[in-house]
Amino acid sequence: MHEIPVSEEIAEVISASFTKGGIIVKDQNAQSLLSERGFGDKTNGHLTLKDYEALYLTNIGKLKVARNKKTISFDELAALALEREPNAWTGFLIYRDLRSRGYVPKEGFGFGSDFRVYERGEYGTKAAKYLVFGLNEGMEMPLRELTRFVNEIRRMGKEAIVAVIERRGEVIYYRLSKARFKVDLQPSSSD
Repeated sequence: MHEIPVSEEIAEVISASFTKGGIIVKDQNAQSLLSERGFGDKTNGHLTLKDYEALYLTNIGKLKVARNKKTISFDELAALALEREPNAWTGFLIYRDLRSRGYVPKEGFGFGSDFRVYERGEYGTKAAKYLVFGLNEGMEMPLRELTRFVNEIRRMGKEAIVAVIERRGEVIYYRLSKARFKVDLQPSSSD
C-alpha cells in the first residue's frame, strides 16, 4: 500500500481552539478526517488533539489554532505546550519524524515521551506493533529503569524502541531487546 503524506491527504486548513484540556476541533467533517488518520481522541462531541499532534499539523500548514479568538503561531503553540509539559518538544520531534515515515503514533503507556506506533497501513485494523519512548541526547537513564521499561513493553507484546533526539533535532531509533550476560569469574589463561 502506498502511503500518502498527511499534508496531501488533508486538503484544507482545519480550525481548532486551544483549551486547558487540549486542542479542540469542533467541525464534524474535520473530526472525521483527522480521526480516520489517527489524530486525536473523540470525547463529548468533539475531537481533542494532543499538543504534539497540533504542533505537527500546524507545522505542515494543516491546522490553525485559536486562543481567545486569536490565531496563534507555531512558536506560540510550542511555548504553550512547553508550559503544560516540559517534554513537549521531545514528543513533537518524535511524533513528526514517525508521521513523516508513514507511521501512526498514538499516546503510549506512561514511560515519559512515549508512543504506541502502528505499522504503516495498519492503524484501525491491528494493534500497535511498537512502543517508542524518547530520550534527549546526553540524558542519563539508569540501566535498571531501562531494563524495567523493556520488560514491561515485551510483556505487552510490543517491540521496544528508544528514540534518541540529537542536539540538532534529528531522531535516531534503537530497537531494544532483553539480553543476558554471562559473567565468567575464572581467570583466563593469559593472566
